[in-house]
Amino acid sequence: MTEKISFASDYMEGAHPNILKRLADTNWQKMPGYGFDEISLSAKERIRKACEAPNAEVEFLIGGTQTNAVMIDALLASYQGVIAADTGHISVHEAGAIEFSGHKVLTVPAKEGKIAADQIVAYAADYHNDANHDHMVMPGMVYLSQPTEFGTLYSKAELQAIHDVCRQYDMKLYVDGARLSYALACPENDVTMADLAKLCDAFYIGGTKCGALIGEAVVIPDAKLIPHLFTIIKQHGALLAKGRLLGIQFDELFKDDLYVKIAKEAIDYANQIRQCLKENGYQLYYSSPTNQTFFVIENQKMQELAQHAEFSFWEKYDENHTIIRFATSWASKKADVDQLCELIAKLA
Repeated sequence: MTEKISFASDYMEGAHPNILKRLADTNWQKMPGYGFDEISLSAKERIRKACEAPNAEVEFLIGGTQTNAVMIDALLASYQGVIAADTGHISVHEAGAIEFSGHKVLTVPAKEGKIAADQIVAYAADYHNDANHDHMVMPGMVYLSQPTEFGTLYSKAELQAIHDVCRQYDMKLYVDGARLSYALACPENDVTMADLAKLCDAFYIGGTKCGALIGEAVVIPDAKLIPHLFTIIKQHGALLAKGRLLGIQFDELFKDDLYVKIAKEAIDYANQIRQCLKENGYQLYYSSPTNQTFFVIENQKMQELAQHAEFSFWEKYDENHTIIRFATSWASKKADVDQLCELIAKLA
C-alpha cells in the first residue's frame, strides 16, 4: 500500500532537529523546575529581545487551548466576556473551554476570519448604551488570531485601529499566535513581534505548529498587568513541573531567527500549491497568503484525491462541492509538494 502524502495539518511532525538535539544533549543535567532553569530564563530573554519588550513577563504553557483559557480567565473580571470572530478558534474549536472558565464568547461576524474596529465599536457602544447593561455580559476583551483561522492577516493599521477601540472602551486586546511564525515569514505581513508587544495587552507565540514538540510562549508586555500570573497558571493546572522541556524548545527557536526562517519554505510551498490550483481551474476560497490554502473541489474529485493525499475537510460549499484545506509546515518536503501538484493537475 502506497503511503499517502499528508497536508492535513501543520503539527503532524515532531520537532525541529535542533530542538531534539538540545533535549538529548541536556537530558542528564539536573535543573530547577517550573521554568526557573537557566535555559528557560535564556529563552525568555531571547523572546523579550525579539519583541523589543525588556520588561515583559514571559511564561510557557503546553498548548493553544490551555493558553487561551488561562490567559482569558486571568485578564477578565468574573462578569466580563471576550469579543471574537464567529469563526475564531475560541468560538468554534475549543469545546467551550472559555465558557467553562466562566466567560462568555461574544461573537461578531467575520470576513475571511477577521473582525474590524467598527464592529467592535458597535458592539461596545450597544452594550454601554443599553439601559439594562448591568444585567448583561460586559465586553472586557477582544480576541484576535494572527494569522486567522483562514490564514489571513491583520495589517498593522488594522491592529492599531482595534487597539485604539480597546483603549476607548477599556478592553484588553489579546492575540492568539498559534501560527505566528507563518505570519512573520509571509512577505505580505507588516506586523512584527515588537508591534504586537506595543499594541496588545498579551499575546502568545505558537510553538506547537511552528517547529516545537509542544508549547506556546505567552508575552505580557506590562508585567504588572496580571499580578501573580505564575500562581494563576498553577491554579489552572497548567504549570509544567519540568519547565525545561518548554524552555529548551523556545531557546532554540529564538536562536538566529530560526522561528521565522523555518517557516519561509512553508510559505513558498503553499504559494506553489495555490498557483497550481489556479492554473488547473480551482477556486481559492480565502485569500490566505500564509501556510493554509482553502479551495473548492467537486465531491467526486475530493474522493479521488483522498485516495492519495490527506487534507482537512472544512465545510460544505453546496450539494456537489466541498471546501477543503491543505496546510504546509516548517517540515514540508518539496517532493511531497511536487507530488501533490501532479495529483491536482491529473484531477483537473
